[in-house]
Amino acid sequence: MTALILPFPILRRHGFIQKQASHAALMNTGSGVRYLHQIDVQAEAMRRKGINEDLIQRELHCMRCALQAEFAGNIMQPEW
Repeated sequence: MTALILPFPILRRHGFIQKQASHAALMNTGSGVRYLHQIDVQAEAMRRKGINEDLIQRELHCMRCALQAEFAGNIMQPEW
């Protein structure tokens, strides 16, 4: 018996994305970039669950885009 595994889209995990982006934003540039190894951690977790590599790559691309958007939103926010 085989089953089709459909991961919960990373893009919809706003809390996770916000937490990762906020934490990385508090670090210096080099540390922040290295901290984003979370992308690799998520990939390994999906591989262990048996998710198709093409789907993993799509989700990682979405995660990178979401993180970039979160960074841009944090940078563009005025300090009141």
